[in-house]
Amino acid sequence: MDNVTHTMFALTLARTRLGRGGRGTAAALVLASNAPDIDIVAGLGSGANYLAWHRGPTHGPLGVVGLGLVTPVLVWGCARFWVPTDDSARFPRLLAVSMIGVLLHILMDLPTSYGTRLFSPFSWRWFAIDLMPIVDVYLWAILAGGLLIGTWWAGTRRQSAVIALALMAANYGVRVATHQEALAAAAKRYGPSLPAPCDPSAAFGSLVDSWPQSSASQVSGTGCLIDTAAIPSFVSPFGWRVIAQLPDSYVEIYGDDATKIPNRWTPQVTAAARTRTVQVLLGFSRFPVVKVLSQPSGGAIVQFTDMRFVMGPADRPLQARRSALFTATVRLGPHNEILEERFGE
Repeated sequence: MDNVTHTMFALTLARTRLGRGGRGTAAALVLASNAPDIDIVAGLGSGANYLAWHRGPTHGPLGVVGLGLVTPVLVWGCARFWVPTDDSARFPRLLAVSMIGVLLHILMDLPTSYGTRLFSPFSWRWFAIDLMPIVDVYLWAILAGGLLIGTWWAGTRRQSAVIALALMAANYGVRVATHQEALAAAAKRYGPSLPAPCDPSAAFGSLVDSWPQSSASQVSGTGCLIDTAAIPSFVSPFGWRVIAQLPDSYVEIYGDDATKIPNRWTPQVTAAARTRTVQVLLGFSRFPVVKVLSQPSGGAIVQFTDMRFVMGPADRPLQARRSALFTATVRLGPHNEILEERFGE
């Protein structure tokens, strides 16, 4: 989730029993709930570095332990040496709420279409429950409303926080139901026209997904349906874009409309895929799709992106719907030599 949501969620938790225990617990919750995103510093080097490290070790077991220890040390140190008070929280309490804050950050990132690497650096596999966009306006409204009501009306802080958490849980519940319903509807309407799934247990029904696909499964699954996903909308919890991955194309399903998008790997694409920029994107991408733009000189511009983050209506050309944030571009010469590689279009 975005850091505004993480912060408001932490402030809401601070108004429950979890926030009781002395001065500094709320600060520890807020800091810990945002701490895993410290990996943003990797982006100071380049976009490739950011994508390679984002939601990596800081979102894995070492991140929970390490950040869960650093956060209470900082808060306790500030409370002890800069603003000492008699009601300051004890270190064990700060440690407990910090561990909880870091863990809840990771658990809130998991049910997004972006996903997270739960076991990094021991395993770099991505895991996701495709329920929420990165920014959910409904969560914003629920959490902000609860915080404002608890601030405006004295004596309602705890009650408004509990109500906000209950509404938040209901929001997730609705999305689970509509997510599975969207997959079932797509399977019923378009499943018979698609190849048989490589893994029947994962097609049009899986809630928890992980990637990348093993090379063995993709080879043995030539001609079969590799993967499916229902991607949430930024606008409505009832609008889902279903993606079906085939060996050489994707079928994008939105309501009653289905669009087939080619994804053929030519020698030019293979040459471009060897660059570091593209390798980083492919390591992140769940549904990599490629577009080749031929040049008069005999070379080509090869663009890779992730179908999860292709924006806009399904009837618009893919080239016009790309998200530059998750696009890698490689310019090739007439003999497939690499002339340029970069993130963005």
